[in-house]
Amino acid sequence: MTAKTNRIMKNLAYAFVFAAATATVHAADVSGDWTWTTPGHNGGPEHTTTLTLKADGASLTGKVATPGREGKINETPIAEGKVNGDSISFIVIRQNKGVSVTNNYSGTIADGQLTGKIETTHDGTPQSHDWSAKRATETK
Repeated sequence: MTAKTNRIMKNLAYAFVFAAATATVHAADVSGDWTWTTPGHNGGPEHTTTLTLKADGASLTGKVATPGREGKINETPIAEGKVNGDSISFIVIRQNKGVSVTNNYSGTIADGQLTGKIETTHDGTPQSHDWSAKRATETK
C-alpha cells in the first residue's frame, strides 16, 4: 500500500471506532401515564389501573395506582425499574394481610402501547398473565 492509502485506511478505521463509541441505543419514550382495564370481581365493573413511569437513561421509576375498596386509589411504587431499548421491567411489592406479594412486570413499547407479562407466585405456584397498556392521553 502507498502511504496515502495507508493514511486513508487509518482515518476510516478511526472514524468507524469513533462512530461505534459514540453511538447510543435510543430508548423508547416510556415516561408518562399508561392505563389498562381488568375485569371486576364476581361480575363487577371493570377496574382501571394507571402506571406512571419516569425513565432516566436505563433507570425506570414510578408507581402503580389501582382501585381499592369503596373507590379508594391504592398507589404502590415500582422498584428495580429498567429500560433497555424498547423493553422495560420492574417489580411491584404489595402487602396483603401481612403477606408480601411481588409482581414482576416486563414489557415492550411499540406504537404507543406497552405489552408484556406480569408474573407472580401465589401459594407457591408461579402464575403469569399478559398485560397491555395504552398511553393515558390516547385512552381519553
